[in-house]
Amino acid sequence: MAADATALLLAWRQGDEAALDKLIVLVYQELRRMAHRYLAGQRPGHTLQTTALVHETYLRLVDCRQVRWQDRSHFLAVTAKLMRRILVDYARLRNANKRGGAAHPVSLDESFDFAPPRSPDLVALDDSLEALAAIDPRKSKVVELKFFGGLETGEIAEVLAVSQQTVLRDWKMAKVWLLRELSRA
Repeated sequence: MAADATALLLAWRQGDEAALDKLIVLVYQELRRMAHRYLAGQRPGHTLQTTALVHETYLRLVDCRQVRWQDRSHFLAVTAKLMRRILVDYARLRNANKRGGAAHPVSLDESFDFAPPRSPDLVALDDSLEALAAIDPRKSKVVELKFFGGLETGEIAEVLAVSQQTVLRDWKMAKVWLLRELSRA
């Protein structure tokens, strides 16, 4: 499956529009698993469902022409980041509306929003990850790939071109750093 996904990514990068559709069919269940994981901690009654998050991610992937796809793991890493962005943006919009912000309602198709179960918590986590990225981008990426993307240590090591030990060390350090940052918020 990984070799098939890599071949389809390369074909898509070279302009084969049908390759993306074939790729999505190939990795659809994995994308649903990732989306379900993102949405699992959301508030009850959340309006964004797993399928909607996968479809919104697909719509954004179609516009990712500038990405130089490497392999399946790289694709899943980018997809995880897109899902995170969709949910964080949705949470920020929701919080702004709750505070009487001047933002007007925008459909999911028109925005980069994604809804978190506990909007303030997701926004705080995103802010903390951005702060960590400013200090140590690799550790931030490890958290994103592991926590949000559901990638295994070996896959993360492959995406980041580091050893598995480095990934484990970064994961431990990032968890401690994030816990400290989130407890301050």
